[in-house]
Amino acid sequence: MPGTSHPYAYALSLGSNRALSASLPPARLLREAMERMGELGRVSHASPLFTTPPLGPSRRLFTNAALLLETSLAPEELLRALQELEQAMGRRRFRRWGARTIDIDIILWSGGRWASRSLLIPHPAFRTRDFVLKPLLSVAPQWRDPRSGWTVRHLGRRLMKAKTKDAAKG
Repeated sequence: MPGTSHPYAYALSLGSNRALSASLPPARLLREAMERMGELGRVSHASPLFTTPPLGPSRRLFTNAALLLETSLAPEELLRALQELEQAMGRRRFRRWGARTIDIDIILWSGGRWASRSLLIPHPAFRTRDFVLKPLLSVAPQWRDPRSGWTVRHLGRRLMKAKTKDAAKG
């Protein structure tokens, strides 16, 4: 958890399914974003990269990852810094769930819950998204969802069980 110079710890989710150029495919964009996170604080853990199917209308596969960031930035300040980073890395907001060069979401933080007009922590949909839980499981299996009290590991198991049940029905 956070030290004295970094009072907050955040679990972040990263995704990309649109290359910025031939030399910057999604996997490389995520690695670069993870490196740039060091400018915002200390990256204590970073997950491997995962390839996942798209959610919504996009047809391109996503590359996803998660990391733990310790920083002195409060939630709203971190959100602004992450949006600036996304924009600097070529993110353009066209359509919801469309292809994107980079997407960085705040999933959990050491302060529990946060609610404002621009930001909700925990992320409202993270419990149902395998592409968030899988990478998060590799960096923060014991972190707890402040709403349910369940660990990331438990949430991942519940989601896998639900998917297995749905597949058996269909």
